[in-house]
Amino acid sequence: MADVRYVKKKEMWMYALGAGGQGMIYAMMSSYISDYYMNVLQLTPIFVLLLMLLARLWDAVNDPLMGMIVDRNTTKLGKMKPYIIFAAGPIAVLTILMYLSPSLSPTKTMVYSAVVYVAWGMFYTMADVPFWGIPNVITPDSKERNNLIPFAKIINSIGSAMPEIFFFIAGFTLPKILDTADVIEYSKKKYLIIACVTVAIGATLYVMSYFFIQERNVPKYKKPAPGEKSQLQRIFTFKPLMLVLAMGVLSSGRYMVQAASIHVARYAFYIGPDLAGLSYSERLAAIDASISSVKTIFQVCAIVGMFGSTLLMPFLVKRFDYKKLLITTCLLGAGASVFTTLIGWFTMNLYLCIPFIIIQCVPLGVINVITGALICDCLDLLEVRTGFRDNGLGAAIQGFVNKIGSALSTCGIIVMYMIIGFEPSEMLSSSVIMAATDLTRGQNFAVFSLVSVIPGVSMLLCAIPMFFYEISGKKKEEMLLALNEKRAAEGR
Repeated sequence: MADVRYVKKKEMWMYALGAGGQGMIYAMMSSYISDYYMNVLQLTPIFVLLLMLLARLWDAVNDPLMGMIVDRNTTKLGKMKPYIIFAAGPIAVLTILMYLSPSLSPTKTMVYSAVVYVAWGMFYTMADVPFWGIPNVITPDSKERNNLIPFAKIINSIGSAMPEIFFFIAGFTLPKILDTADVIEYSKKKYLIIACVTVAIGATLYVMSYFFIQERNVPKYKKPAPGEKSQLQRIFTFKPLMLVLAMGVLSSGRYMVQAASIHVARYAFYIGPDLAGLSYSERLAAIDASISSVKTIFQVCAIVGMFGSTLLMPFLVKRFDYKKLLITTCLLGAGASVFTTLIGWFTMNLYLCIPFIIIQCVPLGVINVITGALICDCLDLLEVRTGFRDNGLGAAIQGFVNKIGSALSTCGIIVMYMIIGFEPSEMLSSSVIMAATDLTRGQNFAVFSLVSVIPGVSMLLCAIPMFFYEISGKKKEEMLLALNEKRAAEGR
């Protein structure tokens, strides 16, 4: 960080901690909502599937709209950072409401869940789009920006892991504190407690970042002249940016190791004492401890692979360009998924899979960091070619990629439930607690394929658009030189 010229260490840390707080709240939703909706609230799979898909269709409108609002307006408090304050409160409240579990009829529960889920997504967009656009306005130096983004992503990744730590602790402590006579009521209380703790810490960190961020490179909005492309036309006809968008959507399967691990922990593996002869409460405690342990194993694998690669990114980008890093790590992850799948097919031994699951998760960190950096490069090239810089819309694309990836992962889980005939009300009720040992080996492997086969295929597909991506090597150097000359001529 010795080459930092504008962003001091304190400001860099506070922005990164804000990213960590945001990561905590987003992970609370993305990693657990499918399990909560289907196994706890026991909403029908087709309803959850339609909710996720329709909400993402709305995001296709909502995210670019938010990006245009950010680009076209600058408040007295700033351009990007005021939205931290505007959106933090509603997101905190809606996250808790999401896991509140009101006593309603099935139909009213579906309506309640849909309203809260869609509202949460809208307010999250209000926070997410400007927050990840801040690196573009916090410094005019592209090298400094490329140091800031990986560091913020590292802390964001750490924040994303915190709900898992709370989940692990809850699995061993709450059965001793809460009444476990009804597994559904117990699970509702468990999720609400974890959500409240996550929101309290995450929202505090997120809001604190507002008071330390300075916006130094705020471009003035200028309307296109007659005959020039509109803001949306510039963005959605710009090939490099659309290739990044395609890469992000095709990489959606990378989220499966995190999003589907709770389902794998429920229905693919059991680690614990023999369940035969145990009382209802003893069986619940043993299954809950197993679910927490297996889920934690997957989360640790994700953290080691993702966090390790994220931690190395500041050093790797100095030697290799983004395009080569992304293609190489995606192919590496796809190769590791082959071994994970084979081990699962022949042995269903969780411990033998661990090293390959870790390698599978390496692209998670690389893509998380590189996506934002690639979009910034695209905005640089767009500025060189057109004179316009649409930071808000660029950040909106990054937000949409993350949300569509999370939603498609959840949809994949729901489709798998439907394919193998899982009925949530039969898997978990006040009289039956279905464990992985109660299912057939075929069902165990089908659920396991969510974290083995699907991520591997996704990694192969997402590498394809990057072969056609042009902003790398000498072309990128020429672009940065032209951009610096252009800004110098404009007195910036």
